[in-house]
Amino acid sequence: MAEYDSIFKKITGELFDMKSAAQKDLFQIERSDIHSDWFASYLEKLHTNDEVAGWPDKFGSELKKWMEKNRKRNIKTLSLFSGGGGLDIGFHDAGFNIVESLEIEPVFSKTLEINSERHMRLSGTKVICKDINNYQPEVKDIEFIIGGPPCQTFSAAGARAAGVNGTDDERGNLFLQYARIINTLQPKGFLFENVYRIVGAQSGTAWKKIQEAFEELGYTLYWRILDSADYGVPQFRERLIIVGLKTGRFLFPFPSHGPDSIDNRLYYSAQNAVSGLLYTGEVKTLSGRHGHLLNDIPPGLNYSFYTERMGHPNPIFAWRSKFSDYLYKAAPETPVRTIKAQGGQYTGPFSWENRPFTCDELKRLQTFPDDYSIHGNRQKIIHQLGNSVPPQFARILGLSILDQVFNEPIPMKIEYMNQSHQLGFRGRKSALTDEYLEKAKAAIGKNRKSKKNPNSAQGAEYFDIESDLRLTIKTDSVNSEYIATYDVKDNTCHVHVSGSNSKSKKPKYQITIDPPLHKKNGHHVHAVLTASTETPHGLLATWKIFELLINRHFSKDDLIQLFGYYQYKNQYKITMNIIDKKIKEEALWKFIANITDGLFVGSITNQSIVCDELSYSFEDLTFLLEQIKEIGYEIRNHNTNRQIKKDHILIPYSFPTLNERSLQRLTRL
Repeated sequence: MAEYDSIFKKITGELFDMKSAAQKDLFQIERSDIHSDWFASYLEKLHTNDEVAGWPDKFGSELKKWMEKNRKRNIKTLSLFSGGGGLDIGFHDAGFNIVESLEIEPVFSKTLEINSERHMRLSGTKVICKDINNYQPEVKDIEFIIGGPPCQTFSAAGARAAGVNGTDDERGNLFLQYARIINTLQPKGFLFENVYRIVGAQSGTAWKKIQEAFEELGYTLYWRILDSADYGVPQFRERLIIVGLKTGRFLFPFPSHGPDSIDNRLYYSAQNAVSGLLYTGEVKTLSGRHGHLLNDIPPGLNYSFYTERMGHPNPIFAWRSKFSDYLYKAAPETPVRTIKAQGGQYTGPFSWENRPFTCDELKRLQTFPDDYSIHGNRQKIIHQLGNSVPPQFARILGLSILDQVFNEPIPMKIEYMNQSHQLGFRGRKSALTDEYLEKAKAAIGKNRKSKKNPNSAQGAEYFDIESDLRLTIKTDSVNSEYIATYDVKDNTCHVHVSGSNSKSKKPKYQITIDPPLHKKNGHHVHAVLTASTETPHGLLATWKIFELLINRHFSKDDLIQLFGYYQYKNQYKITMNIIDKKIKEEALWKFIANITDGLFVGSITNQSIVCDELSYSFEDLTFLLEQIKEIGYEIRNHNTNRQIKKDHILIPYSFPTLNERSLQRLTRL
């Protein structure tokens, strides 16, 4: 991540050192070259007030009416990767004639078809449901193309896996199909939208490929990373916007909202956006193990409220061990964070009313019109919304292109930024941690119900480890593989695991877990794990039962929440002592002992270095890696994560972390 940030700073030059992120206190930029508040003029011209709920709907409707009355000609436009139609709505309202929309997903295509019927938002558009690889455009005289290829290979999820796949993944090369169609139709220009990480992906090589692909076709590229909240969307959503032109030049419009706007117009807040919508009971409060945790999280924060870093008296999670949208509760007075297309039970944003947002509320937060029908169940609706460009953002971009590229009349003048003008949203984002700490401190002080963990217990458990790595508790030894005896007192945990029918209790090995020396509170755990079973499967059983105990008695979901996310330094010291002389000489156990002690753990390493250090052949190492993966150790290489170079490996953790839900469990080395 540090490498990515360095590249990002170098390429964009848009990071600044800010002291406050509060909306009312944000800095003001120099505006000596600005002469008018262009967006206020638009609101007046279109009889719209941006302080009322749902105002983007009226803005779009009035803009569409004005364009139908005053435009000189139709600008035939093709939409690619149309998704749920966010870009299409915005450009349609801004006067572009979208003659055809291409979308591969049948459910998304159905949404486009419904809304392309007569008198609907996309009236007159022909919808093609087809893979772009098989698409040969038959439309003629296309003047402009819009669209954003799928961005999963450049996503944050990929970055957490030690980089992004980028153009090494087939999905990351869909821009080449975009370029193919541009080359076929030769439009005057195009707009390309994608995630901002594309700029820094693969040390900038992916971004270079994308630029070269379009420039070789004779197009000059104008690009910026913009935040949709700066353009009247109640959602912080950073995206790369590229405008490619055959002739002429293009400047991006000044933000209409936020601290970088000409008149410091307040952001369109989440509360204003959803105001007036009736709660129908479509969604209920969260359930499951973590559902109740949402209630105490202050608006604007996420799961990190329950971390030691935020000062929680009973931390549950490790710092940055989850995605930022995990248990994220929106703050009513600001825009929400980016709405994700896909996620799990605890993926936010959630309402400040401690419930999921309804689909109608999510449409408002994405500035989709209230009367725009989205096909599918709740999950499919969220998928389409999360994948879309917010229509209000698209309207402003469409107007800017209409004005500068096609010299068409627009309702009022727009003020444009010169190419060197710098925006401050990245800097404001980086300054939020202090604000979050203050929110957490206030919430903890107000609700000081420091729950004492019930961490005093003695007992025994009979259990099995299933083939998918699940631990299953049994009632007796008859049908169980293992028995664990344990003693938990204060912050100390002793565990011994043996075969349920084994007579020998003599330990074969011992794992000692020592907390950081500076810990003086009740957040740490000291543990001694022993086992009298000499099978690798028994080692997995030992770690699994310890994980169960920290879950019960220390409010930690799993081992990662105890020890921390691998990209951050593990302050615990874990050591393994193999007592049994027989297994001590076995290659597999020697390797496990090295991994447990942290050797070659937590960073990408060339396999030749591992082989040289441990005197292994490449075949030996491959065999041992496959062996420990079978007992739950996560192993990543080029086959499992394409962003890792060939002949390199990553062992994120020194203990087994795979479970029945782990996708890595199903990948092959």
